[in-house]
Amino acid sequence: MRVFLFLLGFGLMVVGSTYIITYLNLFSFGYTFKEFIFFIFKRYECLYVLIGLSLVTITIYWKGESNGLYL
Repeated sequence: MRVFLFLLGFGLMVVGSTYIITYLNLFSFGYTFKEFIFFIFKRYECLYVLIGLSLVTITIYWKGESNGLYL
């Protein structure tokens, strides 16, 4: 379960990062950095980065059940 959530979060981060990098072309149309940030937060596909980052963070720091084997 943890591996699935980790891979899902990683995939969402990759998709969101790809869209953010693609939208960097808006600077060539005269957008300022502030307008760019507001545009990014309005686009739902760019919010995949935050969702993916939270999933990855949860799966890394989530305590699993202890099975009693200490090797």
